[in-house]
Amino acid sequence: MDKAAMYQLTYGLFVLTAADGGKDNGCIINTAGQVTSEPNRISIAVNKANYTHDMVLASRKFTVSVISEAADFGLFKRFGFQSGKDRDKFEGFAGCQRGSNGVLFVTEGTNAYISAQVEQTLDLGTHTLFIATVTDMEVLCDISSATYGYYQSNIKPKPQNAGKTAGGKTVWRCSVCGYEYVGEELPADFICPLCKHPASDFEKVTE
Repeated sequence: MDKAAMYQLTYGLFVLTAADGGKDNGCIINTAGQVTSEPNRISIAVNKANYTHDMVLASRKFTVSVISEAADFGLFKRFGFQSGKDRDKFEGFAGCQRGSNGVLFVTEGTNAYISAQVEQTLDLGTHTLFIATVTDMEVLCDISSATYGYYQSNIKPKPQNAGKTAGGKTVWRCSVCGYEYVGEELPADFICPLCKHPASDFEKVTE
């Protein structure tokens, strides 16, 4: 079985935001799409390790901001490489506005937002699939949406000394964010501390 075949699927990139208990938060996701047009419904899949997941589950509402090719890596670091459990991701961030549903949407490095009310949930083990009815949406600019492939080629910094390991040790590198775990074996339940992706998204690098 060739795992690389999965990389040929086309993914968009989004900032998922939620508000609950007077707190705002957001995270990066790559699974959002329209599932029905009448009524207008979208689906999102969110890792249970993300704090935003719990906020959506509790509040039953969210907003998806569509990341554009104008986004820089700072947007991904802010919303993808730190936890809302530890800090306020919106602190000092001016590139956002509060939508009609009370949830912030991102205006910096995005081209549209879609707000929705959760109607159904499906437990997928590591993730929850949310089916939601669209309550508001707006196009912000005409810059093309960033695909996962565009992020890998044009936004994500290239790892320094790629393929090099100190002292010939085994390194496992996250194919999403570049985080490196040093050790002969990567635990099967390992979760990337930066982007929250599972062990299956790590690649073995040896020298």
